[in-house]
Amino acid sequence: MHETEHQGIPCLWMRGGTSKGVYLLAADLPAESGARDALLLRIMGSPDPRQIDGIGGGDPLTSKVAVLAPSTRADADVDYLFLQVFVDQALVSDAQGCGNILAGVGPAAIERGLVAAQDGETPVRIHMRNTGEVALARVQTPGGHVSYDGDTAIDGVPGQHAALPLLFENIAGSMCGALLPTGHVVDVVEGTEVTCIDNGMPIVVLRAADFGISGQESREDLDANADLKSRLEAIRLAVGPMMNLGDVRDKSVPKMTLVSEASAGGAISTRSFIPHRCHATIGVFAAVSVATACTLPGSVAYPLARRPEDGRYSVEHPTGAAEVLIETDAGGTVTRAGVMRTARKILDGRVFPAPPTPPKT
Repeated sequence: MHETEHQGIPCLWMRGGTSKGVYLLAADLPAESGARDALLLRIMGSPDPRQIDGIGGGDPLTSKVAVLAPSTRADADVDYLFLQVFVDQALVSDAQGCGNILAGVGPAAIERGLVAAQDGETPVRIHMRNTGEVALARVQTPGGHVSYDGDTAIDGVPGQHAALPLLFENIAGSMCGALLPTGHVVDVVEGTEVTCIDNGMPIVVLRAADFGISGQESREDLDANADLKSRLEAIRLAVGPMMNLGDVRDKSVPKMTLVSEASAGGAISTRSFIPHRCHATIGVFAAVSVATACTLPGSVAYPLARRPEDGRYSVEHPTGAAEVLIETDAGGTVTRAGVMRTARKILDGRVFPAPPTPPKT
């Protein structure tokens, strides 16, 4: 163990949106990615189903890392690299971004002195290194200090907190190179119609009914459906190359998103897999991609969706709904997408990694 690890590594433990993770400064981590990832596995306690010897919560939603650094771009204030630390595998992936953990980046950047707070509200331009795009977060900073108190509620999070709007532009093809990476609104894969789309997150949209389910099942029921998960994985592996993602066997993208008609007055209902476990909610960028699919005539989602006149798409998920704002031009092309999130600082201190596992002899 490196000497500095005995002194602990400065960290912020925060909820961002409907996820929870550790926010670290790049300057406090090894520069080489392999050494960095090995350290993060020890910090989170992976691989172990309970992550009992680390700070991970035994769930993909609570085993996430944001690495922050001064921006390398003139059009941004802070660099943000998202890393998904797998729970039961010795794997750390930067193959995707995370719009929920993104919600905590603006406050964390101000807390750590990377961005100077203004009085009232502080705009923070965030360079999302996973995708190369820039997001704008508006952080509440009365008196020049981050405030997490407010009256905004988001489904999947108890209570009310300060509003934290996020706005995204030019995110089409964030990882796949095109909004519709296969060149088609619908493809038939493994005998099933799918819409492959990337408007901030590569996802595969599928009709729940095509798998003999309603799409209203609980997360637990879907996780226990081995046949469903086997079929979804077969499709996922087949579409990886089609979406310019290559072999996705060991990647966390694309997400597989089952859709059905909304049951609570929203635009559409979703059950999203990330990629092998059913999400308790839905990722921010996945929600944006689903809402975008709802606007495309001929897509799997289009006939199932209610399209609101004000562009506010309520994307239902197992524990509520995520609100996505979709703006389109005169031709109906999506030009901008926004979401309302909240975040909260839970702990500010030092994390002490578990000692390295000795090599087997």
